[in-house]
Amino acid sequence: MNIKMFVPENDVVVYGSTSGAVATAIQSAKLGRTVVLVSPDEHIGGIQIEGLGATDIDNQAEVFNSPTVGGLALEFHRRMSKFYGRLEHLEYCVKEGIKDPDVWRFESRVAEQIIEEWLAEFENITIIKGALDSTNPVVRDSSRIRGLRLTDGIVVSGRVFVEASYEGDMLAASGITTTYGRESSSTYGESLAGVRENTTYTQIDVPIDPYNIPGDSSSGLIHGISPEPFGKAGDGDKHLAAFSYRIPLTDRPENRFPISKPEGYDPTHYELHRRYVRAGGTLYTPRKRLPGGKTDLIGSEAPLATDLLGMNDKWATGTRDERQRILDDTALFTKGLLYFFANDDCLPADFRAEWSRFGYCLDEFPDNNHFPRKLYIRDARRMVSDYVITEHTASRDNGEDPVDDPVAIAYWPTDTHCVRRILRDGKVHNEGFIFKDGHRWRPFGIAYRSLVPKLSEAENVITVTCPSSSHVGYGAVRLEHQFYALGQACANACDIVLKDSVPFQKVPYHQLKERLLQQGAILDVSKVGAPEFPGDEL
Repeated sequence: MNIKMFVPENDVVVYGSTSGAVATAIQSAKLGRTVVLVSPDEHIGGIQIEGLGATDIDNQAEVFNSPTVGGLALEFHRRMSKFYGRLEHLEYCVKEGIKDPDVWRFESRVAEQIIEEWLAEFENITIIKGALDSTNPVVRDSSRIRGLRLTDGIVVSGRVFVEASYEGDMLAASGITTTYGRESSSTYGESLAGVRENTTYTQIDVPIDPYNIPGDSSSGLIHGISPEPFGKAGDGDKHLAAFSYRIPLTDRPENRFPISKPEGYDPTHYELHRRYVRAGGTLYTPRKRLPGGKTDLIGSEAPLATDLLGMNDKWATGTRDERQRILDDTALFTKGLLYFFANDDCLPADFRAEWSRFGYCLDEFPDNNHFPRKLYIRDARRMVSDYVITEHTASRDNGEDPVDDPVAIAYWPTDTHCVRRILRDGKVHNEGFIFKDGHRWRPFGIAYRSLVPKLSEAENVITVTCPSSSHVGYGAVRLEHQFYALGQACANACDIVLKDSVPFQKVPYHQLKERLLQQGAILDVSKVGAPEFPGDEL
C-alpha cells in the first residue's frame, strides 16, 4: 500500500472512508487493478472504527441474518475473530447455523487496526487523504468522469469511479440525480413514507410541559423541541433520520477516562430530561455488549437517548465547514448529556451512581480525547436511478417480485430513526421512527440496477453506499456488512467494465453473478430464511 499525494490515471478511483470504500478497494486490488482510495477523512473504516461494534448481525429476536454474511464481509469478521481468539467458534456458528451475536462484535480500535493491515497487504492500492473541491470538484468529458479535483487542487484521474461515502458528495458533484429526506407516501405508494401518523418505537409516553416558563406558550419551547407543526401524515419533507455518536464506555478502572463537564456545557439544554424524569419517565443506563467490557451507546435505546432529533438535517448537502459545526454541536450536547446523567441532582441517586461508574475508554480514539471522531450517518443523499429500492422491495405482504439481478442480500427491517421532536396535540412527540411497528418485512436481493446511475448521466460511475432507494427502502440497506457485500459487487463490476469496455449499465449480470458466487457472496434470498411474525404459526 502506497500513501502518496498524487498518482497518474489508475483503473479504479474510490471516493469515501467507509466500510464500502474499504471493500471496493480491496476486491479491486485482488482482481489486479490499480486503485486510488481517496479518503475525505483521516481515519478509514467508517462507523465501524467510530464506535459501532455491536453489529446488526443476529442481534434481534426475529433476526437471524448471519447466513447472508459471505465474501469480504465474512473475511473481515474472520480476521476480527482471529484477533480475539474465537475464530474456531465463528466457523462453527457459520457452518452449523448457530445464532450468537457476540461472535460478530468488536472494538473500534481493533477494527481500525485490522482495516489498516488489510489495506497494507496490497501494493496496488494508493491512499490519498483529501476531500472534493467545493467549487469545481469533477472533471467530466461528456458522459464520462475523468477526474476528481481535491481541495488542494490536485486532480485524481481514473478510468472508473466509485461513490463510497455516506453522503453521496461525488454523485452530486458529477451531476448524477440524488435526493435526500423523506418522500411522500404518494411518491412510490409507500404506506410508511413521509410524516408518520403513528410513531410507537421509543415514544415519549409521559406528559411534559414543553415551555420555558411552564404553562406559558409565549415563553418558547425548551431546548430540543422543534416549533415545526406536525403536518399531514404521509407528506414528504427534507428531514433526515437522527444521527448519534456510537460511544464505547467502560467501567474497568484501568481503562476508564472520567466523563467531565465539557467546556460550553449548558444545563438548560437538559431541561427536557429533568421534566421527563419528574413526570415518571425512565432514562436508560449503560449496557456492556462489546469485547473489553465496553458499551456501544446506540442512540435509540430510550425515548431520550443520544439520538439528537433535528440537529443533523443540514448534513446531507452541507459544506465541510457546516458539517464540522454539526459534529461540534452534537459532540458538545452528547458529552454534556453523559455528564448530566452522572451528576445532575434532579436525577435519582442510584441512576447517577450507575452512570458514574463508567467513563470513556483510554484505548479508543486517543487523538480525540477518547471520544468518537464521527457521527453515525444513518441517512444522507441517495441516488435516483431507473430502479428504486422502496418499501415494496422490503415488504412481505405487498411486496414486488424478487429482483433478477441481486448482488447482495438486505436482511434487516426498514429501520429509520426518528427525525423530529415536536408538539402534537400539546404533547412532546418523537416523530418518524420505523422499525418494530407492525411492518411485516422480508429479506430481499439488492439489485445491481440500484447501484448504477441513469446511462444519460454517467457511464463510468457506480455507488456502494448511496444506492437508488427511498428513505424507507434505504433503512433496510444501510448496514455495514451489507456495504462490504455491495463494495465487493462494485469492484467486480469495475473489472468487467474495464476489461470489456462497456458502461456500468451494460455489465452482463450473469458474468457478475458467477464471479460473486465464486468469491463466496450470498445471493439467493430464498435460502437465508425470513423473520417470523405473530400469527405465522396459524
